Amino acid sequence: MEPFFLLVALVFGGSAIAGSARIVQTGEQALVENLGIYKRKLDPGLNFLVPFIDKVVYQETIRERVLDIPPQPCITRDNVSITVDAIVYWRIMDMEKSYYKVQNLQAAMTNLVLTQIRSEVGKLELDETFTARAQLSTILLEELDESTDPWGVKVTRVELRDIIPAQAVQEAMELQMSAERKKRAAILTSEGEREAAVNSAKGRAEAQILQAEAQQKATVLKAQGDRQQQVLRSQATAESLQIIAKVLQTDPQAKEALQFVLAQNYLDMGTAIGASTSSKVMFMDPNSIPASIEGMKSIVSDGQG
Repeated sequence: MEPFFLLVALVFGGSAIAGSARIVQTGEQALVENLGIYKRKLDPGLNFLVPFIDKVVYQETIRERVLDIPPQPCITRDNVSITVDAIVYWRIMDMEKSYYKVQNLQAAMTNLVLTQIRSEVGKLELDETFTARAQLSTILLEELDESTDPWGVKVTRVELRDIIPAQAVQEAMELQMSAERKKRAAILTSEGEREAAVNSAKGRAEAQILQAEAQQKATVLKAQGDRQQQVLRSQATAESLQIIAKVLQTDPQAKEALQFVLAQNYLDMGTAIGASTSSKVMFMDPNSIPASIEGMKSIVSDGQG
Protein backbone atom coordinates (compact mmCIF):
# COMPACT_ATOMS: atom_id res chain seq x y z
CA MET A 1 0.00 0.00 0.00
CA GLU A 2 2.87 2.36 0.62
CA PRO A 3 3.87 2.54 -3.05
CA PHE A 4 0.27 3.38 -3.92
CA PHE A 5 0.11 6.25 -1.46
CA LEU A 6 3.48 7.42 -2.68
CA LEU A 7 2.24 7.42 -6.25
CA VAL A 8 -0.89 9.36 -5.31
CA ALA A 9 1.21 11.88 -3.43
CA LEU A 10 3.47 12.33 -6.42
CA VAL A 11 0.50 12.82 -8.74
CA PHE A 12 -1.15 15.38 -6.51
CA GLY A 13 2.17 17.07 -5.86
CA GLY A 14 2.93 17.27 -9.59
CA SER A 15 -0.47 18.64 -10.39
CA ALA A 16 -0.16 21.18 -7.60
CA ILE A 17 3.23 22.33 -8.87
CA ALA A 18 1.91 22.50 -12.44
CA GLY A 19 -1.14 24.47 -11.29
CA SER A 20 0.99 26.92 -9.37
CA ALA A 21 2.63 28.24 -12.57
CA ARG A 22 0.74 30.59 -14.89
CA ILE A 23 2.08 32.15 -18.09
CA VAL A 24 0.57 35.47 -19.23
CA GLN A 25 1.06 36.51 -22.87
CA THR A 26 2.42 39.92 -23.89
CA GLY A 27 -0.36 42.48 -24.15
CA GLU A 28 -2.50 40.72 -21.56
CA GLN A 29 -3.07 40.90 -17.80
CA ALA A 30 -4.75 38.55 -15.31
CA LEU A 31 -6.47 39.01 -11.95
CA VAL A 32 -5.89 36.61 -9.06
CA GLU A 33 -8.23 35.99 -6.11
CA ASN A 34 -7.19 34.40 -2.84
CA LEU A 35 -10.10 32.44 -1.37
CA GLY A 36 -12.58 34.67 -3.19
CA ILE A 37 -10.85 37.97 -2.38
CA TYR A 38 -8.93 39.98 -4.96
CA LYS A 39 -5.21 39.63 -4.25
CA ARG A 40 -3.06 40.82 -7.15
CA LYS A 41 -2.62 41.33 -10.87
CA LEU A 42 -0.40 39.14 -13.04
CA ASP A 43 1.82 40.81 -15.65
CA PRO A 44 3.09 39.18 -18.89
CA GLY A 45 5.54 36.35 -18.27
CA LEU A 46 5.80 33.42 -15.84
CA ASN A 47 3.88 33.84 -12.57
CA PHE A 48 3.48 31.45 -9.63
CA LEU A 49 0.31 30.86 -7.61
CA VAL A 50 -0.39 29.18 -4.29
CA PRO A 51 -1.99 25.83 -5.12
CA PHE A 52 -5.66 25.40 -4.13
CA ILE A 53 -5.75 28.96 -2.72
CA ASP A 54 -4.93 31.40 -5.54
CA LYS A 55 -7.21 31.43 -8.56
CA VAL A 56 -7.03 33.37 -11.85
CA VAL A 57 -10.53 34.80 -12.25
CA TYR A 58 -10.05 37.13 -15.23
CA GLN A 59 -7.53 37.39 -18.05
CA GLU A 60 -7.95 39.86 -20.89
CA THR A 61 -5.94 41.84 -23.42
CA ILE A 62 -4.97 45.44 -22.74
CA ARG A 63 -4.45 46.21 -26.44
CA GLU A 64 -6.79 48.53 -28.35
CA ARG A 65 -9.93 46.80 -29.56
CA VAL A 66 -12.81 47.57 -31.90
CA LEU A 67 -16.44 47.59 -30.82
CA ASP A 68 -18.78 47.28 -33.81
CA ILE A 69 -22.10 49.00 -33.14
CA PRO A 70 -24.90 47.53 -35.29
CA PRO A 71 -27.26 49.84 -37.23
CA GLN A 72 -29.81 51.42 -34.94
CA PRO A 73 -32.90 53.55 -35.77
CA CYS A 74 -32.74 57.16 -34.57
CA ILE A 75 -35.10 60.14 -34.79
CA THR A 76 -33.75 63.58 -35.69
CA ARG A 77 -34.99 66.86 -34.27
CA ASP A 78 -37.24 67.39 -37.31
CA ASN A 79 -38.83 63.93 -36.78
CA VAL A 80 -37.04 62.10 -39.59
CA SER A 81 -36.22 58.42 -39.10
CA ILE A 82 -32.63 57.47 -39.93
CA THR A 83 -30.39 54.46 -39.30
CA VAL A 84 -26.92 55.00 -37.81
CA ASP A 85 -24.08 52.58 -37.15
CA ALA A 86 -20.65 53.28 -35.67
CA ILE A 87 -17.27 51.88 -34.71
CA VAL A 88 -15.71 52.51 -31.29
CA TYR A 89 -11.99 52.02 -30.61
CA TRP A 90 -11.22 51.36 -26.93
CA ARG A 91 -8.79 49.69 -24.56
CA ILE A 92 -8.67 48.57 -20.92
CA MET A 93 -6.53 50.84 -18.78
CA ASP A 94 -7.35 49.35 -15.36
CA MET A 95 -8.01 45.60 -15.38
CA GLU A 96 -9.32 45.58 -11.80
CA LYS A 97 -12.00 48.24 -12.48
CA SER A 98 -13.08 46.65 -15.78
CA TYR A 99 -13.80 43.36 -13.94
CA TYR A 100 -15.15 44.46 -10.58
CA LYS A 101 -16.92 47.76 -11.46
CA VAL A 102 -19.16 46.46 -14.23
CA GLN A 103 -20.63 43.16 -15.29
CA ASN A 104 -20.24 42.21 -18.96
CA LEU A 105 -18.12 45.18 -19.99
CA GLN A 106 -18.64 44.88 -23.74
CA ALA A 107 -22.45 44.72 -23.52
CA ALA A 108 -22.45 47.70 -21.16
CA MET A 109 -20.33 49.72 -23.59
CA THR A 110 -22.55 48.79 -26.55
CA ASN A 111 -25.71 49.96 -24.80
CA LEU A 112 -23.97 53.15 -23.66
CA VAL A 113 -22.82 53.97 -27.21
CA LEU A 114 -26.31 53.38 -28.62
CA THR A 115 -27.87 55.63 -25.99
CA GLN A 116 -25.38 58.43 -26.66
CA ILE A 117 -25.83 58.18 -30.45
CA ARG A 118 -29.60 58.43 -30.20
CA SER A 119 -29.32 61.35 -27.79
CA GLU A 120 -26.92 63.35 -29.98
CA VAL A 121 -28.71 62.60 -33.26
CA GLY A 122 -31.99 63.76 -31.69
CA LYS A 123 -30.43 67.20 -31.20
CA LEU A 124 -29.76 67.66 -34.95
CA GLU A 125 -31.92 68.08 -38.01
CA LEU A 126 -31.57 65.72 -40.97
CA ASP A 127 -29.36 68.01 -43.07
CA GLU A 128 -27.09 68.67 -40.09
CA THR A 129 -26.43 64.97 -39.53
CA PHE A 130 -24.66 64.75 -42.92
CA THR A 131 -22.57 67.90 -42.56
CA ALA A 132 -21.74 67.60 -38.84
CA ARG A 133 -20.51 63.99 -38.84
CA ALA A 134 -17.01 64.89 -37.63
CA GLN A 135 -18.43 67.15 -34.94
CA LEU A 136 -20.85 64.43 -33.84
CA SER A 137 -18.00 61.89 -33.61
CA THR A 138 -15.99 64.29 -31.44
CA ILE A 139 -18.92 64.83 -29.06
CA LEU A 140 -19.54 61.09 -28.76
CA LEU A 141 -15.85 60.46 -28.06
CA GLU A 142 -15.78 62.97 -25.20
CA GLU A 143 -18.99 61.72 -23.62
CA LEU A 144 -18.13 58.02 -23.94
CA ASP A 145 -14.62 58.51 -22.60
CA GLU A 146 -16.00 60.29 -19.56
CA SER A 147 -18.74 57.71 -18.99
CA THR A 148 -16.44 54.68 -19.25
CA ASP A 149 -13.66 56.11 -17.08
CA PRO A 150 -15.10 54.49 -13.86
CA TRP A 151 -14.86 51.13 -15.64
CA GLY A 152 -11.15 51.54 -16.27
CA VAL A 153 -11.72 51.93 -20.03
CA LYS A 154 -10.26 54.51 -22.40
CA VAL A 155 -12.25 55.32 -25.57
CA THR A 156 -9.73 56.46 -28.17
CA ARG A 157 -11.89 57.02 -31.26
CA VAL A 158 -15.50 57.01 -32.44
CA GLU A 159 -16.44 56.87 -36.12
CA LEU A 160 -19.95 57.06 -37.59
CA ARG A 161 -19.91 54.79 -40.61
CA ASP A 162 -23.32 55.18 -42.24
CA ILE A 163 -26.23 57.56 -41.78
CA ILE A 164 -29.10 56.18 -43.87
CA PRO A 165 -32.51 57.91 -44.00
CA ALA A 166 -35.72 55.98 -44.49
CA GLN A 167 -36.69 54.97 -48.03
CA ALA A 168 -39.39 57.61 -48.35
CA VAL A 169 -36.98 60.27 -47.13
CA GLN A 170 -34.35 59.11 -49.63
CA GLU A 171 -36.85 59.40 -52.50
CA ALA A 172 -37.84 62.89 -51.35
CA MET A 173 -34.17 63.88 -51.11
CA GLU A 174 -33.50 62.57 -54.61
CA LEU A 175 -36.42 64.60 -55.98
CA GLN A 176 -35.15 67.67 -54.14
CA MET A 177 -31.61 67.17 -55.47
CA SER A 178 -32.96 66.70 -59.01
CA ALA A 179 -35.00 69.91 -58.74
CA GLU A 180 -31.98 71.73 -57.32
CA ARG A 181 -29.81 70.56 -60.23
CA LYS A 182 -32.42 71.68 -62.76
CA LYS A 183 -32.67 75.03 -61.01
CA ARG A 184 -28.91 75.51 -61.10
CA ALA A 185 -28.80 74.49 -64.76
CA ALA A 186 -31.54 77.00 -65.61
CA ILE A 187 -29.73 79.73 -63.68
CA LEU A 188 -26.44 78.97 -65.39
CA THR A 189 -28.15 78.93 -68.80
CA SER A 190 -29.86 82.28 -68.20
CA GLU A 191 -26.64 83.80 -66.90
CA GLY A 192 -24.81 82.54 -69.97
CA GLU A 193 -27.46 83.97 -72.30
CA ARG A 194 -27.36 87.28 -70.44
CA GLU A 195 -23.59 87.49 -70.67
CA ALA A 196 -23.76 86.60 -74.36
CA ALA A 197 -26.35 89.34 -74.98
CA VAL A 198 -24.31 91.86 -73.01
CA ASN A 199 -21.15 90.95 -74.89
CA SER A 200 -22.99 91.14 -78.22
CA ALA A 201 -24.42 94.57 -77.34
CA LYS A 202 -21.00 95.77 -76.22
CA GLY A 203 -19.52 94.49 -79.46
CA ARG A 204 -22.11 96.30 -81.58
CA ALA A 205 -21.67 99.50 -79.57
CA GLU A 206 -17.90 99.34 -79.89
CA ALA A 207 -18.22 98.65 -83.61
CA GLN A 208 -20.52 101.64 -84.06
CA ILE A 209 -18.15 103.83 -82.06
CA LEU A 210 -15.21 102.68 -84.15
CA GLN A 211 -17.19 103.23 -87.36
CA ALA A 212 -18.22 106.72 -86.23
CA GLU A 213 -14.65 107.56 -85.28
CA ALA A 214 -13.45 106.29 -88.65
CA GLN A 215 -16.07 108.35 -90.50
CA GLN A 216 -15.17 111.40 -88.43
CA LYS A 217 -11.50 110.96 -89.22
CA ALA A 218 -12.31 110.42 -92.91
CA THR A 219 -14.44 113.59 -92.98
CA VAL A 220 -11.69 115.57 -91.28
CA LEU A 221 -9.09 114.23 -93.66
CA LYS A 222 -11.32 114.98 -96.69
CA ALA A 223 -11.96 118.51 -95.45
CA GLN A 224 -8.25 119.01 -94.88
CA GLY A 225 -7.55 117.69 -98.39
CA ASP A 226 -10.21 119.94 -99.96
CA ARG A 227 -8.87 122.91 -98.08
CA GLN A 228 -5.34 122.15 -99.12
CA GLN A 229 -6.49 121.67 -102.70
CA GLN A 230 -8.28 125.03 -102.67
CA VAL A 231 -5.19 126.67 -101.21
CA LEU A 232 -3.05 125.15 -103.92
CA ARG A 233 -5.53 126.27 -106.62
CA SER A 234 -5.60 129.73 -105.16
CA GLN A 235 -1.85 129.83 -105.08
CA ALA A 236 -1.67 128.57 -108.66
CA THR A 237 -4.25 131.14 -109.78
CA ALA A 238 -2.38 133.91 -108.00
CA GLU A 239 0.88 132.83 -109.56
CA SER A 240 -0.70 132.58 -113.02
CA LEU A 241 -2.20 136.04 -112.66
CA GLN A 242 1.17 137.42 -111.64
CA ILE A 243 2.74 135.79 -114.70
CA ILE A 244 0.00 137.17 -117.00
CA ALA A 245 0.40 140.64 -115.51
CA LYS A 246 4.13 140.53 -116.11
CA VAL A 247 3.62 139.31 -119.67
CA LEU A 248 1.06 142.04 -120.40
CA GLN A 249 3.47 144.65 -119.13
CA THR A 250 6.32 143.45 -121.32
CA ASP A 251 4.41 142.39 -124.44
CA PRO A 252 1.40 144.48 -125.67
CA GLN A 253 0.34 141.82 -128.19
CA ALA A 254 -0.21 139.35 -125.37
CA LYS A 255 -3.39 141.20 -124.46
CA GLU A 256 -4.93 140.25 -127.78
CA ALA A 257 -3.85 136.61 -127.21
CA LEU A 258 -5.47 136.67 -123.80
CA GLN A 259 -8.71 137.95 -125.30
CA PHE A 260 -8.57 135.17 -127.88
CA VAL A 261 -8.21 132.54 -125.13
CA LEU A 262 -11.12 134.03 -123.19
CA ALA A 263 -13.30 134.05 -126.27
CA GLN A 264 -12.42 130.42 -126.98
CA ASN A 265 -13.35 129.51 -123.37
CA TYR A 266 -16.71 131.22 -123.87
CA LEU A 267 -17.32 129.24 -127.04
CA ASP A 268 -16.30 125.94 -125.36
CA MET A 269 -18.61 126.66 -122.49
CA GLY A 270 -21.47 127.36 -124.82
CA THR A 271 -20.80 124.16 -126.72
CA ALA A 272 -20.89 122.16 -123.47
CA ILE A 273 -24.12 123.81 -122.37
CA GLY A 274 -25.71 123.26 -125.75
CA ALA A 275 -24.85 119.57 -125.73
CA SER A 276 -26.88 119.11 -122.52
CA THR A 277 -30.37 117.61 -122.92
CA SER A 278 -31.90 119.82 -120.25
CA SER A 279 -33.29 123.29 -120.80
CA LYS A 280 -30.67 125.98 -120.60
CA VAL A 281 -30.31 129.76 -120.74
CA MET A 282 -26.89 131.28 -121.32
CA PHE A 283 -26.06 134.94 -120.61
CA MET A 284 -22.94 136.46 -122.12
CA ASP A 285 -21.38 139.91 -121.81
CA PRO A 286 -22.01 141.66 -125.13
CA ASN A 287 -19.20 144.09 -124.53
CA SER A 288 -16.60 141.38 -124.16
CA ILE A 289 -17.66 139.26 -127.13
CA PRO A 290 -16.94 141.74 -129.90
CA ALA A 291 -13.59 142.64 -128.47
CA SER A 292 -12.77 139.00 -128.23
CA ILE A 293 -13.93 138.35 -131.77
CA GLU A 294 -11.99 141.33 -133.10
CA GLY A 295 -8.96 140.12 -131.21
CA MET A 296 -9.29 136.69 -132.75
CA LYS A 297 -9.65 138.16 -136.21
CA SER A 298 -6.52 140.24 -135.83
CA ILE A 299 -4.61 137.33 -134.52
CA VAL A 300 -5.79 135.11 -137.39
CA SER A 301 -4.99 137.75 -140.01
CA ASP A 302 -1.54 138.28 -138.57
CA GLY A 303 -0.98 134.60 -138.73
CA GLN A 304 -2.06 134.38 -142.38
CA GLY A 305 0.09 137.38 -143.37
